[in-house]
Amino acid sequence: MTQLATFTLADHLFGVEVSRVQEVLRYQPSTKVHLAPAAIGGMMNLRGQVVTSVDLRRRLELPGAAEGSEPMNVVVRVDGEVVSLLVDAIGDVVTVSDELFETPPETLSARERALITGAYKLENRLLLALDIDRAVDVG
Repeated sequence: MTQLATFTLADHLFGVEVSRVQEVLRYQPSTKVHLAPAAIGGMMNLRGQVVTSVDLRRRLELPGAAEGSEPMNVVVRVDGEVVSLLVDAIGDVVTVSDELFETPPETLSARERALITGAYKLENRLLLALDIDRAVDVG
């Protein structure tokens, strides 16, 4: 069994290992970083700690969010660093059976397969397992 913290992006359901999640936050203002890759959403002050935000819509090459919508933050730890993932909405923590997991099909591009470790077949939809380490590696 695996526990995943879920969130949505462009109507897709994603999950990350709950043990990697530090916290989830409502929209936090951030400062754009000029010359940074497009997937960097900016930097924010998280209780005195400067944290980089990764815009997962851009990172996953999904369409932009509706104008005026504010992303939520899933704050995760990667290699001892704190990073915020900008997502559309926060979901639940779910426990899924490893028997429901399948690796990404070969029909996905290599780029997509690099960021998605696989999918859990839920009753009504797929839960895409995001590879956090690769998702935040935007360099």
